[in-house]
Order: sequence, then C-alpha cells, then structure tokens
Amino acid sequence: MALKQEKEAADHHVLMVAFSFQGHINPLLRLGKRLVSKGLNVTLATTEVAKHSMLKSFTTGDGDGSSSATTSSVSDIQLLFYSDGFDMNYDRKTNLDEYLENLGKVGPINFSKLIQEHYHDNQKKLSCIISSTFVPWVADVAAEHGIPCAMLWIQPCSLYAIYYRFYNNLNQFPTLENPDLSVELPGLPVLNTQDLPSFVLPSNTFESFTKLFTKLFTSMKKYNWVFANSFLEFEKEAIDSMSELCPIIPVGPLVPPSLLGQDENLDIGIQLWKPEDTCLEWLNNQADSSVIYVSFGSLIDLSAKEMEAIATALKNSKHPFLWVVKKPDFPTADKSGEIPLGFSEETEKQGLMVSWSPQTKVLAHPATACFLTHCGWNSTLETISAGVPVIAYPQWTDQPTNAKLVSDVVKIGVRLRPNSDGFVDSEEVEKSIGEIINGAKSEEYKKNAMELKLAAREAVTFGGSSDRNIQLFVDEITGV
Repeated sequence: MALKQEKEAADHHVLMVAFSFQGHINPLLRLGKRLVSKGLNVTLATTEVAKHSMLKSFTTGDGDGSSSATTSSVSDIQLLFYSDGFDMNYDRKTNLDEYLENLGKVGPINFSKLIQEHYHDNQKKLSCIISSTFVPWVADVAAEHGIPCAMLWIQPCSLYAIYYRFYNNLNQFPTLENPDLSVELPGLPVLNTQDLPSFVLPSNTFESFTKLFTKLFTSMKKYNWVFANSFLEFEKEAIDSMSELCPIIPVGPLVPPSLLGQDENLDIGIQLWKPEDTCLEWLNNQADSSVIYVSFGSLIDLSAKEMEAIATALKNSKHPFLWVVKKPDFPTADKSGEIPLGFSEETEKQGLMVSWSPQTKVLAHPATACFLTHCGWNSTLETISAGVPVIAYPQWTDQPTNAKLVSDVVKIGVRLRPNSDGFVDSEEVEKSIGEIINGAKSEEYKKNAMELKLAAREAVTFGGSSDRNIQLFVDEITGV
C-alpha cells in the first residue's frame, strides 16, 4: 500500500514560485524538500536575478553542500528562472516600490510563458503551484491555466490574522485622527501602536506594499491552501482565530534541519553573502552561555547614533560579544550602519565583529547566551528552534509584532524600549543584557526557550503537527 502511494505521489508535480529575496527563497526550498521526502516532484521558479546568487551559493557549499547542485536542480528540486523585466545591475532593494510595481506587470506574462514551455503535456502536469507572499499575481496565472494554487505565508500566523482583518476592514485600527488606538483581535494579545506591523499604521508611506497586500488579502479565495512558516504549538490561538474566516495551515518551522536535531546535510538554502567561519573558532574559546550575539539581518542599517548606543552597551556589559556588521551597500555621509570609530580597538579582547555569520551554527553553539536581533521572522524562528533567549530590537514591517510575541506571549526574552525621544539609549540596551544573562527572570527565559525549542522539533518530526499538515496536503493533491 505504501509503495502504491509513493508511486502515485511521484506522478504529481508541484511548482513553487519565490520572490527573489533570500528570506522568501529559503522557506520555500525547505518546504519543497519536505514535499520531495513525501514522494512529490518539486520545482522552484524565481527570477533570473536570483540565478547567479543561488548557483554560487550551492556550488561554494553555503547551501546544502550537495554534489547534486547543478544549473537546473539542487538536492532533487528542479530550478527554473524567468525575467523580471530589469537588467542585472538594477538596484531592486533601493527601488523596491518601483520594482514591485513593474514585477506585477511583467511577472505574470513571463511566468505564464514558463508554464507553457515546461508543463505543456500530460507527462508533466502540475498538481499545484505554491507561491511566496510578494507575488500575489501567481494565483491569477494559476487560475488561467486551471491549476490549484497555494501560498506560503513567510511571516507568523499572528501577522496573517492582523493583515486579513485590516485589509478587509473587519476591525478598528489606528488612524490619523486616533493614532494611539489599541487593537483587540481574537486569539491575540492587546496590541498597542508599537506592537503593530508598520504597514497598518497611518504613518505607512510604502504605497507598493499597500497595493500588494490589499490585492492579496481581498482575494484570498483564489488560494486552495494557505500554509505558514510557523507551528501550531507556538501560535495556536492565532491559528484557531482564523479557522472560520480564512484558515492558515502551519507547516514549519522551515529552518535548517540542524536546528531541529536532524541531519545538517539535509539542509537546502542560499546565502547571498559568504559567512565568516572564523567566528566559530572564536566561539569555541568562550565559556558556555556567555556570548551576546548581535545581528540585524540583511536589510537594516542602524543610524550612527543607534550603532553608538549598542557599542557602548556591549563594552560596558563586560560580556564577550559577536557582532555582525554588514558593510552598507552604499556608504552614507551620516555613517549609518558603521562601527563607531575606535570601538574595534577598544574591545579587541572582549568581542569579535564579522561582516556576515553562519547564523544557525552560531545560535546552536553552547557559548551563545542570547540574541540581540531585529526580530525578522526567519531570525526569530531560528532562535526559537535553537532555544536561545532574545533581546528584541524591532525596526519595521512585521518585526514589532514578532517582538511582542517573543517578549509577552511565549516570554523567551525582553524588548528594548525607546526613551521619550523615541531613541533606544545605551543604558536600556545594557540593562536588557543584564536582565537576560543574569537577571531575576533569566532562568525563566531559558526554561521557556528550551520548551519552545522542543515543541518546534516535535512539530516537524513524523506525526508531529506540521508533518501531519504536509501529509494531508500531499494526500489531497494525489487523491489518496
């Protein structure tokens, strides 16, 4: 019977479509890996601009390290690419509004051609298309070709619930007339202005995201399934709150298997920057649970004043630290994102600064005591899966809500609070470091983090909550 089911699954093809940013590609690749393990044929399609970075990452061993990585596949997942309408030198990050607008026009045309070229006969018929969040037009293309469509939501289910209610005008949110309105939603704690995603605030100026999310959340009926990079035990109330509106199905955490107690050779993913492995050698020489790990991801450049505050706090803490300071893409006159002058020399024996780190290995290292993070969702899931307490320093988009979940719901860390000027000063950072490492609640944070780590591992093991959800999807599209 099992062999028959495997054969039937092998006759079914799933095409995944990723927005060309690392944080969108990696969760889809990891979901694809799990679908492959269930017997499905899986292909990932993204734009040509990601092709060079992906193949370079795989061949240099920063992805899954597999010898099966080629120009057309990686670790049993086929790769396809289509044009986004811009040349390779166009700055997609800085011109994100313009890029999203143009992608919404050109993407559907070129993606539809890709389907016609590669899935034109019954020998390779698509059973489903799964898209990432920033390409809502994929659902329209899927409908034109008569193919069922799913979406992988790459932020927490709590954000999905907030956005769905906001863009469908189901609840009250802050306005220009009432900017400090507290928001009460089913399955979520009371959310004040500082806890809400920036895109629902009256101060939001990103028109392209407003258009994109409005189109997405007012057209959810186009999706047969909505999956989430989260797990039931973490967000049960938020997930349950959407069950009668527009259900969301957790299939995560979609993080490197090594963080989940699985074989690290099973990992599949890309790194757009090469990590400095010297930091692992440095960590090996530090005491257990002693190091403050600091990283703000790939998109955020803190102001010079914010960098100075963090530097001062790290120095005054007397604790060893590992600080990821990525060189700004474009140097600025105000020195944003740059290490304060003289800091490296002053703290040479105390800490280490690198341009990029092998983050999952750092989080899993016994020397790491806590993670000072912007609370991007991928970083948040990785620290949860590693069982490492958090100092949350959110900046924009989903990060304030992620910080609220971390500090007030699952209680695995603290959140930095701005002073009356709206600035997080060095005293606040230093106080939070002390609270996490040896404060009155430090053991509680560690205990909660460890319990959540174990729940994450159980969710993805055979028969766990996320594994069951993936199997139900496979059974549905294969007709088992």
